[in-house]
Amino acid sequence: MSRKVIGRFYEPVLMGLRQRGLKGLAYHRRMHKLSRQQLVLLVLLTLVWGINWPIMKLGVTNFPPLTFRGISMWIGLPVLAAVLLWRRVPFRIGREHWRELAVLTVFNMLVWHTLAILAIQTLSSGRAAILGYTMPVFSALVGAWWFGQKLPGRAWGGVAAAALGVVLLLWHEMTQLSGRPTGVAMMLVAAVAWAVGTQMMRRTTIPHPTLAISFWMTVITTLWVTLLAATFEHPRWVAPAPEVWWAILYNALGVFAFAQVAWLIMARDLPPIASTLSVMFIPVLGVFSGAWWLNEVLHWQDWAAVGLVMVAIASVLLPNRQPPAPPAASPP
Repeated sequence: MSRKVIGRFYEPVLMGLRQRGLKGLAYHRRMHKLSRQQLVLLVLLTLVWGINWPIMKLGVTNFPPLTFRGISMWIGLPVLAAVLLWRRVPFRIGREHWRELAVLTVFNMLVWHTLAILAIQTLSSGRAAILGYTMPVFSALVGAWWFGQKLPGRAWGGVAAAALGVVLLLWHEMTQLSGRPTGVAMMLVAAVAWAVGTQMMRRTTIPHPTLAISFWMTVITTLWVTLLAATFEHPRWVAPAPEVWWAILYNALGVFAFAQVAWLIMARDLPPIASTLSVMFIPVLGVFSGAWWLNEVLHWQDWAAVGLVMVAIASVLLPNRQPPAPPAASPP
């Protein structure tokens, strides 16, 4: 597909998202408090995604990664459909919104789920988690450069901290005989794509429930991953071992039927600050659960990168302190 054709497909959607950006941001600024239900959703999302990194690593260590991802999605898809039926959410997406739905799918799911599952086969689960959750930093940059959001000065310090963390991990991979800098690159590309998708999701005005949007995004991604698996991994297909089946079921139910949908709902309906603590703790859970469960060795670069990425995420997502309002003038 030529560059001109790709631009012709994406540009109308991106222009519409830019034009709707200010309206969407004004809406999000009015939302400051989380309900109890939203708070529970954040806690569950943190736990499910955090411990999923070593679970994915276990699942793909001796099993084709794209096939692992595809089976998980095919099992999770009917569960997600059942949720829509139970909540009586219509499946229909108007044809005039198909193009925008396709763009949202590419950046929110397709690139991420393809590259991340390939990368984790070559990296430790904790290291993959650290790299994947540079996403909020990239999201801040995308918001500033693409959608005209103003970044506070501390955010640029956060960008520098995240960059230093990535350099440490990349340097360690390149200095080890068994290092896999390609895995680092794949995780970073996946994080950038997810960052762009999150900004798009915050600005979309597709007039349909997020559950329906999530369902069709999952359908498209499932078909894509299945095609890749059948094309490149067919000679390696074997029956999954019991531990692989366990990892597949966890991803099907925990990740695709719950966590992915929960994240898209938050990305669309809540301000960025709402997911700050969740995003900060997911890579920490990934690092330490991988060390405890899979006996992954943590090097000083991993410890330093965790700290730097957490500082970076906090710097771009935590709200600025507002100066105290001047006292009201006394009536004459």
